[in-house]
Amino acid sequence: GVAVLVAALALVPLIYLLLRALDGGTGAFDALLRPRTLELVFSTIMLGNAVIVGSIAMGVPLAWLTVRTDLPGRRAWSVLAIAPLAVPSYLLAFAFVGAFAPRGWLGGLGVPSIYGYWGAALVLSLATMPYVVIATRAALARLDPATEEAARSLGRGPWAAARTAVLPVLIPAIGAGALLACLYAISDFGAVSILRYDTLATAIYSQYRFSFDRSSAAALALLLLFLALLLVWAEGRIRRRAALNTPHGRRRVPAPVALGRWRIPALLFCSAVALLALGIPVATITVWLVDGLRAGLPIEVGLDALRDSILLAGSAALVAALLALPLARLITHFPGRASTLTDRLLYGVYAIPGISLALAIVFFTLNAVPVLYQTIFALVLAISLRYLVQSVGALRGPMLQVSPRTVEAARSLGEGTFGVIRTITLPLLRPGIVAGFMLVLLSGLKELPLTLLLAPPGTSTLATELWD
Repeated sequence: GVAVLVAALALVPLIYLLLRALDGGTGAFDALLRPRTLELVFSTIMLGNAVIVGSIAMGVPLAWLTVRTDLPGRRAWSVLAIAPLAVPSYLLAFAFVGAFAPRGWLGGLGVPSIYGYWGAALVLSLATMPYVVIATRAALARLDPATEEAARSLGRGPWAAARTAVLPVLIPAIGAGALLACLYAISDFGAVSILRYDTLATAIYSQYRFSFDRSSAAALALLLLFLALLLVWAEGRIRRRAALNTPHGRRRVPAPVALGRWRIPALLFCSAVALLALGIPVATITVWLVDGLRAGLPIEVGLDALRDSILLAGSAALVAALLALPLARLITHFPGRASTLTDRLLYGVYAIPGISLALAIVFFTLNAVPVLYQTIFALVLAISLRYLVQSVGALRGPMLQVSPRTVEAARSLGEGTFGVIRTITLPLLRPGIVAGFMLVLLSGLKELPLTLLLAPPGTSTLATELWD
């Protein structure tokens, strides 16, 4: 019942976009055939592909180095690898402009222009790389080293064994992380607008903000949603094929791989990624802070904004965690059309630009439950719905470990329903619940479009204060 309710809520944005697009008549859909729209589709696809490649190129090595090797300071690098999730993409873009623009504090070093395609691809790859790191690390932690050892025993070298025995098992996790990274990139408007790279998301925002043409904007959002669902379908095909190679059974903890002479290059790689994703933003903000203090500007820290941010993001993360439990069970234990449709809807909501989702929530509350209009409850619902796919994704692996046979065995030994949940289900699901909660919490702390449009009067968050 909960899964059906959430699926119905996930349909609200789609229904809103369809009604708004049809309200504009044929003119709204005629805009989809314009040459400019085709250019935007091409630029959006190119950006999504670049982010997939960039996030995998950085995320997979970081995950492997921090899980399976004797890399010095592995725990510290593990934290630094996922820390960029806490940095809003628009802040990262501002920081890179402040550093590498012609008048930036590093602008005189001959660095190529940060504006345009390559700048947007780099910034969004850095911002979304943690999704690949988290998914790949979880898969590596569950991987039994016996698979790789069997390949080595057949005479294959370490690289050949990794390519034939390990990589096929990791493909579903890598694909899931890369999918989240790509969907985030194609729906983002803050970073790409700052870096002057036009995509469907920036066009949708411009239609809403400057042209006041909601019908054309809705049609463009439907086009973006269609591209996102194509990505989800392709990722699902890859995941199903790779699932045939996934080993089952008990696993043992592998011995760390000795890096040897590759230790220095590995440390340089980790340092370079951390420098770009965290060092540049921290250094740029420090430069701005010093310049402001020299100019005599006061430092104003909004404690109310900090409090509202934590309460809002924490509430949304809690709601998402509770909703994700029945959804993850439906998707993993009851495969079929209903579970597949629910899964696709969650990804679709994640890919819709925030401004479109916010207006859909306004439409829904005004027409269905006016009492929720412009309340904190509507905002919490919107944020939890937008990032629910992250919480569900974190629960996929742990939920598969909850075998019905294990539950039946516990019941046969006299355990009741609550006893089974306490002794078996909860311990297995706890890592996924915590991971999903933290992902939604970090995403909620930096959420901007939904907060700008749905927050009740007097509510301010760190994201809105920063944007102002």
